[in-house]
Amino acid sequence: MRLSRFFVDLPLALGQHPLPEAQAHYIGRVLRLAAGDAVQLFDGSGQEFVGELVEVGKKSVQVELREQFAGLTESPLRIHLGQGLSRGERMDWAIQKATELGVAEITPLVSERCEVRLKDERADKRLAHWRQIAISACEQCGRSVLPTINAPLGLHDWLAQTAAELKLVLHPVAAPLASHARPGSLAFLIGPEGGLSDAEVEQAQRAGYHAARLGPRVLRTETAPVVALSVAQQLWGDF
Repeated sequence: MRLSRFFVDLPLALGQHPLPEAQAHYIGRVLRLAAGDAVQLFDGSGQEFVGELVEVGKKSVQVELREQFAGLTESPLRIHLGQGLSRGERMDWAIQKATELGVAEITPLVSERCEVRLKDERADKRLAHWRQIAISACEQCGRSVLPTINAPLGLHDWLAQTAAELKLVLHPVAAPLASHARPGSLAFLIGPEGGLSDAEVEQAQRAGYHAARLGPRVLRTETAPVVALSVAQQLWGDF
């Protein structure tokens, strides 16, 4: 039977540990696990820990970790996804699926046709929300290392500062992904719901990005990263 698996945002080691309040509430009050139940924890370091709940109270949970082992190996292809900001569940879906597909880093991008504008407190809340989505995706899919979720960035700044062996911008009129040689690192640029403007595609190409297509059909902004990352992992990663 698969163990309940949780991310804990503190360094773990063998022995007894009190769990942070959020995990304690979820384990004790939501899942209603009890003392004696086995759990698996990870802290984002790449290590996994198996142990047993030794105390489950209304506000606190104590766990004893008895076994440590290396978690899933990350993909040999390091992917940085630049995803155009989209509304609500579409952005959530893109981040969740990108995490499941092994992306190493995600930067939400503000571009010309973005319908979403985030500022100050609202931006902080969305960033915390996206990071929690990535955590939940890691808990579900078995990843032991969390992807980095960056604060939203303007497209111009992202193009100027992102480094990768191969940089691609998705475009319906271009050579297919498979036409490129195997890279060690990859930056993917995907536009928002309205797509990237011709000027933005040209700007990306001047910054060293190659236009690449995924097929004859135009994909939605939340579908494009799923397909692009799947193809890249199949060609050059760990699929």
